[in-house]
Amino acid sequence: MQGAGHRVAITGFGVVAPCGIGKEQYWKGLLGGPAVGTVSVEVSDWDPLPYFANAKDARRADRVEQFAIAAAQEAFAQSGMPSVDPSRFGTIFATGVGGLHTLEEQIAIRLEKGDRRVSPFLVPMMMVNASGAAISMKYNLQGPNETVCTACAASTHAIGYAARMIAWGRCDAVVTGGSEAAATLTSLAGFGNMTALSSSGSSKPFDVSRDGFVMGEGAAVFILERYDLALKRGAKILGEILGAASNADAHHVTAPSPGGVGAIACMQQALDDAQLRASDITQVNAHGTSTPLNDAAEASAMSHVFGAHGVAVTSGKGVTGHALGAAGALEAASVLLSFEHSMIPPTAGTTTIDPAMTIDLVMGAPRQWTPGPTMSSNFGFGGHNGSLIIAPA
Repeated sequence: MQGAGHRVAITGFGVVAPCGIGKEQYWKGLLGGPAVGTVSVEVSDWDPLPYFANAKDARRADRVEQFAIAAAQEAFAQSGMPSVDPSRFGTIFATGVGGLHTLEEQIAIRLEKGDRRVSPFLVPMMMVNASGAAISMKYNLQGPNETVCTACAASTHAIGYAARMIAWGRCDAVVTGGSEAAATLTSLAGFGNMTALSSSGSSKPFDVSRDGFVMGEGAAVFILERYDLALKRGAKILGEILGAASNADAHHVTAPSPGGVGAIACMQQALDDAQLRASDITQVNAHGTSTPLNDAAEASAMSHVFGAHGVAVTSGKGVTGHALGAAGALEAASVLLSFEHSMIPPTAGTTTIDPAMTIDLVMGAPRQWTPGPTMSSNFGFGGHNGSLIIAPA
């Protein structure tokens, strides 16, 4: 990262997603067919018990926290515990909404049964910082513990910020990523009434017939370390964070700035931070939500930065749905898996790219690829933009 004193390595990651629990099942899911005929795709037959000390602890964690703990367990199992002072081991986590299932359930209980029946665990279960707090307590991480809540850009912002904490020398290791479980009846009604959800029940990023997103959920967690310390302890380095950027459209609460002006600036700032040129990027994992305005703005931005058909582009949301604040984490995990398998997964659900778009979209089948620097970008309601550049080890 530009001007930084330390390189930042990724030494472990874990995934919980509707298309697969665990990173290997997640990868198989990304190569499978799209989710169709639904307004949401969720983790089916979810059992939190294997990730908690007992059933009581599991019950006292909202679904969003359960996903985070499960993904963290897989990440630490791969990485091992970095040999650093606990006070220099941070937790920078993300969510867009937090414990919405608990909040909605407890509101229904209050309306039906009265105030005295509301759970005393409502507040610690619904608060947006619960997931990061739970991870820090489980693993005795005593460094900075902060939660980023910038809508659909939250995980990308969190990972970028976590990398800076290491690059700047404040931390020697950081757990980061994001979790989301917001597919409640009220949430879906709200997104549906604002016409953000797909009326056809299909996510088709950048397709000419795209008509909105399908709600997703899940979590991905990463272990970041100072590169030299990771090498010293013999950790396997899976990738390196080269750069990151965050900015604001300052345009509209839900719509992107016309022409993707804010996204263009954010992507360029990430390139500058990584000290790379646009031609150095070999893959873009796009936000690609399947909404008319956002896909158009993002495609315009990518063409502006990388040139027409200048870089391979993919979006996983045809499989995963749009996991809001966890989207960037799931997509960073997809990038690491594409490094491992030397393959870019296809943009599931998309069959006919919008003719107004001049992007090289990977469609239909995976594309063989020589791993190289990859940009992953996310854009959130409120005008939040985030871009992250990850390179193979």
